[in-house]
Amino acid sequence: MIRRLWLVVIGLGLVAGLVLAVLVAGWFIPTALEEERTFIVPQGASLTSVAHKLEDEGFITSADRFLVGAKVLGGKAPIMAGEYLLPVPASGNQILSTLQSGDVLRRFVTIPEGMPSIMVHERLMAEPLLKGDAPVPPEGSVLPESYDFERGETRAAVLGRMQDAMKRTLAELWKARSKNIAVKTPGEAVILASIVEKETGVPSERRMVAGLYSNRVKQGMLLQADPTIIYPITKGKPLGRRIRQSEIAAVNDYNTYTMTGLPKGPITNPGRESIAAVLNPAETRALYMVADGKGGHIFAETLADHNANVEKWFAIRRSRGEM
Repeated sequence: MIRRLWLVVIGLGLVAGLVLAVLVAGWFIPTALEEERTFIVPQGASLTSVAHKLEDEGFITSADRFLVGAKVLGGKAPIMAGEYLLPVPASGNQILSTLQSGDVLRRFVTIPEGMPSIMVHERLMAEPLLKGDAPVPPEGSVLPESYDFERGETRAAVLGRMQDAMKRTLAELWKARSKNIAVKTPGEAVILASIVEKETGVPSERRMVAGLYSNRVKQGMLLQADPTIIYPITKGKPLGRRIRQSEIAAVNDYNTYTMTGLPKGPITNPGRESIAAVLNPAETRALYMVADGKGGHIFAETLADHNANVEKWFAIRRSRGEM
């Protein structure tokens, strides 16, 4: 009787061992997926619901076998909510490890230097993987940069990170500012930097342009920056035509052709380098600049020299058939 009982126990053990061996083998054998695909773990989802979701979406062949493997052979870490890019091929073990890692798929939205806030808002609203609304941010409150986000994250949350980045950057650069600069507050630095950002697309010129406008601010001269004429008309978007004489003569809080000093606010979202240029401008006596026909500018200290440079620019434009 005892011998028969032992035979039964041994038999059951062999069966259990065989089942476990099959389970172990199956747990580490990759599935037949042919290409990488994303999988979303909903917030608050249980392992059971995720297993059935994996089966429904074709990542695994059996939710029940996956659950047994996860409970017997898987790690103890919980699965984390988010969007994942599952590897191909992927075994049950690899899938569970990926979902436990929290290494969610990150996507990016890029704000170029000099993008005005109305266009920042449009870019956020056009991103289909974000949700919810977001206000048009105050001009100059967003730091141009690439920002990562998760599928389903709110637009307001992403915008908040953009604005926090600007606050941190401005505070850092303000602490390292040079002496005797033209601006008195971080807010004024952003205003002047926004003009620098719009006036030159050549990185090497930023400090020189900042030095020129700093000289004009200190001397109480009109800044005469064309982008400040355009901003009240388009809120920073391209004008798409030449500026009219009536717009040059317009009196408002932005037009630096009819007012001395800085505009009442920024005219775009300046990048880090333009802010740094304003806070550490080039030491120059230049007060004037005009396009050089190659994407940059020619600088001058006197009006006579500037007028001569303007004539050279007009000659270039005539040769191009622009005048």
